Amino acid sequence: MQPNPFLSLLKSRKFWLMILDTVVSGCIYFIPKYTAPEVANDALWFIAALQPVFVTIIGSVAYEDRSRLEADAKIAVASATLSEQ
Repeated sequence: MQPNPFLSLLKSRKFWLMILDTVVSGCIYFIPKYTAPEVANDALWFIAALQPVFVTIIGSVAYEDRSRLEADAKIAVASATLSEQ
């Protein structure tokens, strides 16, 4: 039985990091519109500084997930080979 893709998405760390990054990026629109220019400049600098961090974390999680899948596949192959003997 296939797992529900929507539930898998809700459990995904990459998905939630992307949502958080989208919310933070959305602040780029609202902060300058509703705050003083000095505050807006500082906030926009901080948000721009966070973008590479989010991208790095999402990439790291994707790499970790891929490594886990590869390790699981190797274990499955080794188990199948041992069970045939």
